[in-house]
Amino acid sequence: MTSQTSSPRLHVVDAIRGLAIVSIMLLHNLEHFDVYFLPPNLPDWMVSFDKILWEGLFFIFAGKSYAIFALLFGLTYYIQTENQAKKGNDFRLRFAWRLLLLFVFGLINSAFFQGDILTIYAVFGILLIPTVKWSTTFLFVIAIILLIQPLEWYYLLQATKTPDAVIANPISWTYFGNMEAYIKGDSFIDTVVGNLTNGKIAVIRWSYENGRFFHIPALFILGMLSGRKKLFVLSDTNKLFWKKTLLISSVLFIPLYLLQKNMADLIHSKIILRSAQIIETSWTNMAFMVVIIAGFVLLFQLKWGHKILNMFSAIGSMSLTNYIVQSILGATIYYGFGLGMYKHTGATYSFIIGTVLAILMGVLSAWWMKHHKRGPLEQLWHNATWLVKK
Repeated sequence: MTSQTSSPRLHVVDAIRGLAIVSIMLLHNLEHFDVYFLPPNLPDWMVSFDKILWEGLFFIFAGKSYAIFALLFGLTYYIQTENQAKKGNDFRLRFAWRLLLLFVFGLINSAFFQGDILTIYAVFGILLIPTVKWSTTFLFVIAIILLIQPLEWYYLLQATKTPDAVIANPISWTYFGNMEAYIKGDSFIDTVVGNLTNGKIAVIRWSYENGRFFHIPALFILGMLSGRKKLFVLSDTNKLFWKKTLLISSVLFIPLYLLQKNMADLIHSKIILRSAQIIETSWTNMAFMVVIIAGFVLLFQLKWGHKILNMFSAIGSMSLTNYIVQSILGATIYYGFGLGMYKHTGATYSFIIGTVLAILMGVLSAWWMKHHKRGPLEQLWHNATWLVKK
């Protein structure tokens, strides 16, 4: 297969995106969609198992699922731009309009769940527009510079001048603290208003404080470059590439993870430690994200692996719909205006709820994609994108 739009390539990318959606939903369920609360009167064995389950899932997916989503966002931009270029069309202006539409979808999603990433992707997606004709080498260098986290290195170097300085809590903590006033309440309107005001500020501040303002555009660029290099086309050459990538990323991840776990013991200055942890965590997450993607692509090419992993394809084909639906369902299940299940579910119960929702999502997505070309919101997005013809 040599075409970027060939069926195998689309299946593997959709399946990876589907895995990201499912893992994001599982983590959100464990967090009660940002309502952190440990129910009282749970048996000791369940509390212990909750901790193991929480730590296990966050080890595998936290910071990686959103990164996969971001990487594939850049890949999708390349595919759309390239397909239109073959027809003699410049897709950039229409892509800007498409980002505005995505921002609107993100605001709808934010009304239910303040942790929305669609609005953030829509804003940072603007940075991709002028890069279409930039050289691959230049873009790769930019991506590496962004992944290095230059701003955080500046903060770290400044911190070395006053290592004993007392640091305040991140500003986002104040806004996250404010959310309990409306999310645990029984008013849907108060929840929506709170999510769209206080909640948006909290998430934007948190993303900035944790280096994602550099991480996200870097992943967008790397996704676009993976499209240029046709890395997700299933071929013997790419199979060898992903094997090497899996080996290298695994070797890099092990020392990075060990450093992450022991950094607090190695650095006693809190002001230095904060920046060092942000830098190191972004690198660790990046390494393990590559492990996940490389392993997934390789398994997808095995007969039994394809049979199992391809079940994620339909979910990934409807990623926008499923992402927003899981926010609506999550808010209804856990928030005060809905069932208020945050009061009763620990990690184990929440994981069970998330798993049931994921299975339903998979079944409904598979049924929908058998009868339609796109998911419902994907079709709406597509129609609105091409609303104005040249």
